[in-house]
Amino acid sequence: MTTLKIALCQLHVAADKQANLNNAAASLQAAAAGGANLAVLPEMFNCPYDIHCFRDYAEEIPSGETTNHLVSLARTHGLFLVGGSIPELSGELIYNTSVVFNSQGEIIALHRKAHLFDVRVKNGIEFTESQVLSPGNATTLFETPWGKFGVEICYDIRFPELTRKMAMDGARLVIVPAAFNMTTGPAHWELLFRSRALDNQIFMLGTSPARNPHASYVAYGHSLAVNPWGQVLAQLDEKPGILMIDLDLTQIEEVREALPVWKQRREDLY
Repeated sequence: MTTLKIALCQLHVAADKQANLNNAAASLQAAAAGGANLAVLPEMFNCPYDIHCFRDYAEEIPSGETTNHLVSLARTHGLFLVGGSIPELSGELIYNTSVVFNSQGEIIALHRKAHLFDVRVKNGIEFTESQVLSPGNATTLFETPWGKFGVEICYDIRFPELTRKMAMDGARLVIVPAAFNMTTGPAHWELLFRSRALDNQIFMLGTSPARNPHASYVAYGHSLAVNPWGQVLAQLDEKPGILMIDLDLTQIEEVREALPVWKQRREDLY
């Protein structure tokens, strides 16, 4: 199978976890009604993106409320689902974790954010995930009827070797639940997705929360899809919405044939 329809669900995220789960359910129902084969939720879609909230909202996986909810939704709608990310409780540790489900509602992959968002930008954003979260230590691929796909979370995209590893291991598409902000978003969001797509001649997809100017952390929004030529296929604005994209995966081979950098890679130089 070489073509598929993907739904990027840009959700409003509130302090009310149940309201967030209801929003996710409504978006996935609409995605399925629109013919989506695979749907993606945003980073930390079930709680505010705030280090003071992560422990209070954290759940065990797979037994937690959010994971059980997504199992049911994936199965009900027959969707492959990248469940954004949630704060995962594992013993005393908390991770920023994305769970991937097949269309039968089975968990087929789990990615723990490997690179924590610890930044201090002068006259801009200051955030320190490592005060609360622990890092993952693996790349994450999962099998689909359309081939291997990869998943990484937000700040992970800034480390090109992670995406390169997934591409070298066969990923045709990398999905990134992410919550860039109003400092880094306008400067780097589109640039990073286009760069990773062009470097690896793969599709790159990013799904953000919708922007809430009253939140403690204001997300940029602008969920987007980029093709292997580095072109933005489609992009939302800052408001809640669903970005539906039809992908033709044969474009990967076409681009690699036109610009055969993939064949000419010199791994011995690195």
